[in-house]
Amino acid sequence: MIGKLVIGLWLLLAHGMGAAARALGQGARDLDPAHRRDGVGLSVLAGGIVLAAMLWRESKSGVSLMVDAVVRGVVGSLAWSVPVLLALLAWRLLRHPDQNAETGRMGIGWTALLVGILGVVHVAHGTPYPSGGPADGMDKVSAAGGMLGFIVSAPPSSILPAFVTIPLLLMLSGFGVLVITATPLHRIPERFAEIRHLLFQRPEEGEGKPASPPKKRTRKPADGKREVGDNVKPYDTPVLSDKDHSPEIVPGLVDESEEMEGVEAEAAKSPAQPPLPSPAPRKVEQLVLSPQAGPYTLPDAKLLRAGSAPKPQTKANTVVVNALTSVLEQFTIDAQVIGFTRGPTVTRYEIELGPAVKVEKVTALTKNIAYAVKSADVRILSPIPGKSAIGVEIPNTDKDLVSLGDVLRSPVAQADHHPMIVGLGKDVEGRTIVANLAKMPHILIAGATGAGKSTCINGLISSILMRSTPDEVRMVLVDPKRVELTSYEGIPHLITPIITNPKKAAEALEWVVGEMDRRYDDLAASGFRHVDDFNKAVRAGKLVPPPGSERVYQPYPYLLVIVDELADLMMVAPRDVEDSIVRITQLARAAGIHLVIATQRPSVDVVTGLIKANVPSRLAFATSSLADSRVILDQPGAEKLVGQGDALFLPMGASKPMRLQNAFISEKEIADVVAHCKTQMQVEYREDVAAPAAAKREIDEEIGDDLELLVQAAELIVSTQFGSTSMLQRKLRVGFAKAGRLMDLLESRNVVGPSEGSKAREVLVKPDDLPGLLADLRGQ
Repeated sequence: MIGKLVIGLWLLLAHGMGAAARALGQGARDLDPAHRRDGVGLSVLAGGIVLAAMLWRESKSGVSLMVDAVVRGVVGSLAWSVPVLLALLAWRLLRHPDQNAETGRMGIGWTALLVGILGVVHVAHGTPYPSGGPADGMDKVSAAGGMLGFIVSAPPSSILPAFVTIPLLLMLSGFGVLVITATPLHRIPERFAEIRHLLFQRPEEGEGKPASPPKKRTRKPADGKREVGDNVKPYDTPVLSDKDHSPEIVPGLVDESEEMEGVEAEAAKSPAQPPLPSPAPRKVEQLVLSPQAGPYTLPDAKLLRAGSAPKPQTKANTVVVNALTSVLEQFTIDAQVIGFTRGPTVTRYEIELGPAVKVEKVTALTKNIAYAVKSADVRILSPIPGKSAIGVEIPNTDKDLVSLGDVLRSPVAQADHHPMIVGLGKDVEGRTIVANLAKMPHILIAGATGAGKSTCINGLISSILMRSTPDEVRMVLVDPKRVELTSYEGIPHLITPIITNPKKAAEALEWVVGEMDRRYDDLAASGFRHVDDFNKAVRAGKLVPPPGSERVYQPYPYLLVIVDELADLMMVAPRDVEDSIVRITQLARAAGIHLVIATQRPSVDVVTGLIKANVPSRLAFATSSLADSRVILDQPGAEKLVGQGDALFLPMGASKPMRLQNAFISEKEIADVVAHCKTQMQVEYREDVAAPAAAKREIDEEIGDDLELLVQAAELIVSTQFGSTSMLQRKLRVGFAKAGRLMDLLESRNVVGPSEGSKAREVLVKPDDLPGLLADLRGQ
């Protein structure tokens, strides 16, 4: 009876403790992954502190003496280093919680390094054994390399001499060093060269040298070293990202730090020479700026606010990983989630397939995955470009704000000083994406209302204002909606007031075509193929005008034309607008003229086939239908975007679009940047940009070779004030068809009225107006 009571109490106690442990474990699983990692790091740090307190004391007793004996028995004379290694591991876990793979690699490297050293120490002490002769014993092992040193050194020492065993053990330690530093064997000389460079070739740092603020970058003076055509590189791309960033120097451009070093070297040669003022902006003959005293200063980067800090992982990501794993298990698919990359708006989860598993088995589960993760905006990539994995892009419930200020302050944006660099945002992997509009060379931006198109246009214009002076980039802004671009009225980069009338916009596009032709005339006459080469020759003083010419060559600025709503222009003057856009996009790249077209109605009657064929770069925001996505990108995908700046960017030459979160800029930031630009220089507009085009008639092409007959017919009808087709047949000796065609042409010119049956037509032009009419017919 007593035995049964004891057993019952024991079972009750065991069940209670088990239930408590399971509840605690379940709570730990629900804990945020960041908190779990912090808990592990703090536990390791606490263990290192306790171990140091036990091992580093002179007097030991009780538990301390037992712990000291165990540790020294394992690692021997290096027992003092165990708390230090634990502290380093804790620092790694707490300081870099998102680099678990790196932490595992470094743990393997430190283990190999420590075991190799213990083996060498054990051999140096005569390789004592735990039990054996008088020279052996556990005390001797603890004073040497411990059991680890004995295990790694005893086998080779039993068959090899010490001068062979020790190099083998040193090789093991050397392997640990290579693993810790992530250095492959073939890169050892390169690493030594880097160390030598750090030690011996940076003497000026830390010597109190004054640092110049990163205020404004400048171009290298033209020294003739850059060859003609250096602006074109093989396999060039308009996209710049953190992945592509390298410290390579762009031809013709110089980094600010390098230029400061050169200035200091010159100052050391002639210390008495006062510093020269910055040169005034270059004045352009064709796009004249108003005179301004002093240099043009770019806006301070502090005018643009910082965005939110990116989160590498949240609890929501863990929930989605579990849901994806559950779906794959439910449908018995041999695949697993091997990781994910969290972006500002969406997270891309990577699924790796097992052998002989079709990709279609996963892609067919789109709706099931959307159901499991509770999101309708699921997009599947099969495969992820550059990886043997399927990507599942799922929107984040806790988004990060991508700021234009962060994009323009990033190293990739600061590394390239081209004036047409603009900030786009961050991709799914969290990399900063900037693009060079000069390499697009033209871009189509489209998306539904509220998807982020207007914010993108503001980001492009603000990027130009932040990085370029008016003598480097001039702009033509077309805003038929009248409210989108009004904030930029009066900035010195404009060559005409912001155009809101669609008819005047068509005339402005015609002016751009004329400007392109004028630039090509100069390029052809001087023998250059690109405006960059022409400008370089002008700055170097290598171009001389023809004898007797009063022409003064000046560098051409880049000309950026932004059309905020193409649909309004295509409704008013579709033929003229399409012709101008096609001609600009076909030819204007080498002339330094680049076009940005935006529309919220990406239908085939707005974005025509001719326009699409000549605008190679596309930026698609969320669309309302699959058909709109196909019009913009020639492929589906935009209809599954989540809006608010979520976009697919397809640069020139790319086969697959990249998904990115467009950078945000507020109206307050835009107002601050515009106010700064207005204080630097006064705007001066060109009067001929939106002026009516000279003598262009829709029927000019219809007249053809009949101009002289038409002039004779007009002169005959106006002078006699009698509009009759039969009279034209008799007087001009032409057939009925020709006479009827001439009469129709005169009717379209408002010379005669409409036909009234057998009666003569009314003549609308008086004889006194005949000279002006004849001049119009001749296009004078």
